[in-house]
Amino acid sequence: MAYINTIDERISIIDSLDLGMQGRTSCYVLQDEKVVLFEPSASPSIPHLLDGLAELYIPLEKIAFIIVTHIHLDHAGGAGLLLEKCQNAKLIVHPKGAKHMIDPSRLISGARAVYKNEFDRLFHPIIPVPEHRLLIKKHGEKIKIGNNSYLTFFDSPGHANHHFSIHDSVSNGIFTGDTVGIYYKDLLDQGIEFYLPSTSPNQFNPEAMLASVKMIDELQIDKIYFSHFGMSCHPKIVYSELRKWLPKFVDTAQKVVEKGKDTSFEECSKAVETELKSLVFNELLEQNIVIVDSVYDMLKLDLSVSAMGLVDYLRKNPNKG
Repeated sequence: MAYINTIDERISIIDSLDLGMQGRTSCYVLQDEKVVLFEPSASPSIPHLLDGLAELYIPLEKIAFIIVTHIHLDHAGGAGLLLEKCQNAKLIVHPKGAKHMIDPSRLISGARAVYKNEFDRLFHPIIPVPEHRLLIKKHGEKIKIGNNSYLTFFDSPGHANHHFSIHDSVSNGIFTGDTVGIYYKDLLDQGIEFYLPSTSPNQFNPEAMLASVKMIDELQIDKIYFSHFGMSCHPKIVYSELRKWLPKFVDTAQKVVEKGKDTSFEECSKAVETELKSLVFNELLEQNIVIVDSVYDMLKLDLSVSAMGLVDYLRKNPNKG
């Protein structure tokens, strides 16, 4: 059984159960005259997506486009495998990510270095994408998906240099990948909309992230489709929260990095992770929020990865903190 959340008559979410976690990564299915999938996640998620497409009565040959907002493996690792199943689909990717979809060897070696013995369980197989099945979209370019329906691509670095966000003309919503952060939707049950920036290595740049947020803000969109996880109808709150938390993340990490100049990257990252957890959990506890297990597990994972990105950025740019 697939976990499906229907947003409206055009857009649904299939939970890809990324990393085995429910509510972790959204695969969006947009059904217009052409069918579009956003964020196929990693290869172990593909069976869940296929089950979801079957439950939505969408034949695989009807899928016209598969779009990855960026090429991190939790978003794009399964693209090659899914393309083998969807013979009429093209993969749409940022110009700076295309070569790594064609030859994923650097993605594989980098992920193996981080995940070691866990790599196969989390990501295998990563299949190269044939060049003829790639479409590269630059800033401001569009594709037509219906009689009066367009997707427009916007370069949105900050989380990664190979990142774009995609505006849907019908819903006036935007698929933001990780650019404007992560939505912890499970906390809605307690009356809080909680968002945090995603500052993972190795291309995190806070100035670029804020510039991308400003650009998206100026589009005056109505909805944000988060890859992690789900839709928000309150974009102004999203922008405000990111602008609040991003400098806090950087300042917190800067203090640790300055004290730990002689420590290893791993030791420094663990120290930053500890401080970020304290910062975030204390804020939630001050609001009398009960941190349920699902949210705790995701925060623990996200803050660990964000800590590594902050240390990487600050050690490369010692005068930017």
